Amino acid sequence: MTDLYIGLMSGTSMDGVDAALVRFGDHEIDLIATHQHDYPGALRHALVAARSLPDLRRSDQVPDLHRLVGECFRDAAIELLDSAGVDASTVLAIGSHGQTLRHAPDASEPYSLQIGDPDLIAAGTGIATIADFRRADIALGGQGAPLAPAFHEWLFRREGATRVVVNIGGIANITVLFGDDRPTIGFDTGPGNTLLDAWISAQGIAAFDAGGDWSAAGRVIDELLQRLLADAYFQEPAPKSTGFEHFNLDWLAPALTDVYDATDIQSTLCQLTAQTVASAILEAAPETTEVLVCGGGVHNADLMARLGSALENMAVESTAAAGLDPDLVEAVAFAWLAMRTSGELPGNLPSVTGASEPAVLGSLHPAG
Repeated sequence: MTDLYIGLMSGTSMDGVDAALVRFGDHEIDLIATHQHDYPGALRHALVAARSLPDLRRSDQVPDLHRLVGECFRDAAIELLDSAGVDASTVLAIGSHGQTLRHAPDASEPYSLQIGDPDLIAAGTGIATIADFRRADIALGGQGAPLAPAFHEWLFRREGATRVVVNIGGIANITVLFGDDRPTIGFDTGPGNTLLDAWISAQGIAAFDAGGDWSAAGRVIDELLQRLLADAYFQEPAPKSTGFEHFNLDWLAPALTDVYDATDIQSTLCQLTAQTVASAILEAAPETTEVLVCGGGVHNADLMARLGSALENMAVESTAAAGLDPDLVEAVAFAWLAMRTSGELPGNLPSVTGASEPAVLGSLHPAG
């Protein structure tokens, strides 16, 4: 029976593709197989460089990157099926998030650019592929992000208790799942791992702070933290979303008004992520009893400890405690969005994105 879906996701770390093969039940999932496909080093370097181009949409680099990323997404899906021993004919659709190069929902001409040619994916796998999930929401006046909260609501919501799902990728976002009849809300809280990764990389130490060992060795520079927290984004009301276009080393540089120890700066950036996530939760839903964390940040022990300390009256744990590997939540979410689109069902939550109405998301690219 053709009831399987594939979700393909690559985040702001731009290190590769997470792939998940899923069957959906009644508010439950059967995770058949998973696969991680790394980007070649040259492609990752080109993507990181491209996202900083000032006139990105008109760059002649984008078509080549669109094709190269599409090939990686295609290969990730093929390798996933091969490793699982599953025939492509049993998969109804692929949901491909693509690789975000620019997210600008508040521009004078709002847009969000995800690359990764879906026709290459569809042709190479023989499976109908759904992509460009953010455009319909933006066309309806929404932020086009975050999109995972609709899936979080479907899988994690529980009557009688308020839960918050925190995704800590490059950018951190929260989904507030109220235990009563209030609509789900969610928004980007600010930087997740993006500044932490950028800073340690700029020091030539590593690509990322594995386990948070480096930030844990430093001390928080309070005056620097307060300067960073003064950014207007943190005070803006939801719905709102952001990206590396805003939170990057160019954003950090003006706040470095003194000579600080590099380790202490890393510690301060870790505190910034933890504090802005915690403040968002405490303001939006102080009655929260359980905080479920997913994304790469869940592996940063220092960040998780700081978050737990800031939310001392709440249980802070990985989404694994609720039955789903924290590294796979977003890939599974895009498989779920593919299922919604295939059934001509809305995939956005206007209470999250600010869109004027629910919408069927994405564009369909038939297998041929």
